[in-house]
Amino acid sequence: MSDTAHATSYALTDSWTMTRRELARWARQPVAVAVNLAFPVMMLLMFGYLVGGGRGVSGDYLDYLIPGMLALTMAFGLEGTMVAVTRDLERGVVDRFRSLPMTNGAVLVGRSAADMLQSVLGLAVLLAVGYALGWRAHGSAGAFLGAVGLLLLFRFAMLWVGIHLALVAGKPEMVQAVQILVWPVGFLSNAFAAPEAMPGWLGTLVQWNPMSQTATAVRDLFGSPGGESGHVGAAVVWPLVILAVFFPLAVRRFARLSR
Repeated sequence: MSDTAHATSYALTDSWTMTRRELARWARQPVAVAVNLAFPVMMLLMFGYLVGGGRGVSGDYLDYLIPGMLALTMAFGLEGTMVAVTRDLERGVVDRFRSLPMTNGAVLVGRSAADMLQSVLGLAVLLAVGYALGWRAHGSAGAFLGAVGLLLLFRFAMLWVGIHLALVAGKPEMVQAVQILVWPVGFLSNAFAAPEAMPGWLGTLVQWNPMSQTATAVRDLFGSPGGESGHVGAAVVWPLVILAVFFPLAVRRFARLSR
């Protein structure tokens, strides 16, 4: 086996070890896991039945809302990952790992893998609740899987934004303040209302929001109101651009902080 193959094998093994470490925390913190899964469900019920909304939406509002909520969920809920990263740095856990023959960055990769597994579970829960409320995807099975893939791609990009912001924050108690910066991305979007019903400048801003691009593409693939063909490309490109910026920033920052 070549040196490159050996290095790749070690990196995958180390990253999987760190992933299992993060997954073990789920068993020790079941309440936190349950809260993370319940929060988007409560948001869905609140906006669907209590707050209402749907300005400019044609058709059934629930059909419009659920794809938007799925996209919103992918942007939110990063606090657990951000706190875990900063706590490991603050407690010197990362320094102890670095004293071992472990691939540099395996801690971040393991944490991101665990977050993605939880995101898959969260999507499944929210889709199941939507199905129970009467929502249905009207596209093909391939389109459904494509929509889920776009949602997870957006989550992966936002995850590395969160990791970078957590490393900049440095301390767990600062995470909540930093996380507030994510809220404008979620609410300045078409998750709850159509941009056409907003003031011109605001509607333009909302339409350019990367989350709006994902939500619009997912609506199109699900066959839901508000979907427009031609947005799948933008829903792929935006997360890749975000990843191209924040993944190297996070890795570089992590290496600098853990020296």
